[in-house]
Amino acid sequence: MNAALVCTLLHCFLLADFIQSAPTTSPLRAAADRAKTLVEKILRDVPAAHAAAVTIEGLTPDSAHSTHLQVMVMSLGIPAAPVLKPPSERFTLDICLSRMSAGSRLYQRLLGVLSEQLSGLSDLQADLRDLQTHLSKMGEAAQLSVDESDPIQNLDQNLDLDLASRLHGNYERQVAAHLTLTQLRSFSHDLIRSLRAVASYRPRPPGAR
Repeated sequence: MNAALVCTLLHCFLLADFIQSAPTTSPLRAAADRAKTLVEKILRDVPAAHAAAVTIEGLTPDSAHSTHLQVMVMSLGIPAAPVLKPPSERFTLDICLSRMSAGSRLYQRLLGVLSEQLSGLSDLQADLRDLQTHLSKMGEAAQLSVDESDPIQNLDQNLDLDLASRLHGNYERQVAAHLTLTQLRSFSHDLIRSLRAVASYRPRPPGAR
């Protein structure tokens, strides 16, 4: 056997060993990474959407919520987003996924109502709809399904009708948009932290205790 053939065979063996030992990305991590990329886009787009929809002086994405605005949250009936935590023994992956799905759907529907009366919000609404697709793929990758009986899944059931009936004028519409976008930004930061935790999640092997 000549030296050239030996070198070629050795190269092939080393390449095959490298391919087999190279780390692979799990379907769950890949889906979580795609969702995180979309949430990062949503965060980048919030300031522009706020500038287009909210023209009331003093209402900016970074302005602190006054007592008056807290009262407006209650009078407009805008619910808080579900609390998100990294997956753990108590806060399981299916609960985490359920909360992420419910929260993104909440803001999708809020923006759906507001986009009928204000400009600049429809793109964010579309991104949140796409985010639902990525979250569903995460559930499929982890062989989980969102528990529709979970009360958190019904938090936005009558939201569109209730919010629309409370938007009596331009002031209420703009305040509702301001509150929705600032809450969406906060929820998106929580989403990114949770998605990072989910990306490193390792499901327990079947039959393991």
